[in-house]
Amino acid sequence: MNMKIAVVNETSAGHRNPDVMKALETALAGQGHTIINAGMKQQGGDPELSYIETGFLAALLLNTGRADFIVGSCGTGQGFVNVALQYPGVFCGLITEPTDAFLFARINGGNCISLPLNKGYGWAGDVNLQFIFEKLFTAGSGAGYPESRVEAQAKSRELLKEMSAQTHLPFKDILNSMDQGVLARTLTFPGVWEILDVDTLEDAQLKAILTEKYNNAKA
Repeated sequence: MNMKIAVVNETSAGHRNPDVMKALETALAGQGHTIINAGMKQQGGDPELSYIETGFLAALLLNTGRADFIVGSCGTGQGFVNVALQYPGVFCGLITEPTDAFLFARINGGNCISLPLNKGYGWAGDVNLQFIFEKLFTAGSGAGYPESRVEAQAKSRELLKEMSAQTHLPFKDILNSMDQGVLARTLTFPGVWEILDVDTLEDAQLKAILTEKYNNAKA
C-alpha cells in the first residue's frame, strides 16, 4: 500500500531533518510512497516547535488523514512519543535500531514512530536511519512475529484501537479544549496549513473548527 509519510522534527532535532529525509528517500526509492517534510528543518530559529507541538502535529496529520504514517523525533525520542500517545488514533513506538523497527511494524502495526536524534546519534547515525526505514516499511505492518503469535497479536491490536477510542476525547473536542497556544503555534508553523489543505476536508465540522482556530491565531 502506498502511504503518505510525514516527517516531524522538533527544534532540538531540527538539524537532523536532512538526514531523516535522505534516509527515507533512499530506503523507499521506487516504492510509490509520498514523503511530506513537515519540519522543523533546522535547529532553533523562529518560529520554533517543541515536542509538545510536534506530538500534537503528528496527531493532527493522522486525524485529518493528511498522513498515514508519522516519522517523529526529538533529542531522546521520549518526549515526542509521550505527547503523541495522548491523542486518539495514534499508535507510536520508540525506535532506536532496525530490529525495533521490524518488530514494531510486525507486532504492533502502529502508525507513528519516535526517533532519538541526539542521544546516541554518532558515527553512521544516518546509516542506522536508513536501515531502520528499510525494516520498518518492508516488514509487513501487522504481519505478526513469531508465527505462533500472529493471531493473538492481531486481537491485541484491535483491542488497543478500541481502548484508544474509549479513553480519549474525540479529536474535534480536543481542538476546542486543548492549550490554544500550542494549537496556534502548530497551525501557523510554515507549511503546516498548506499540508492540511483544510478546504478539501470532507468533515465539515472539523474543517470549520480548524479554520476558526487558524484565523484566530493569525489575527
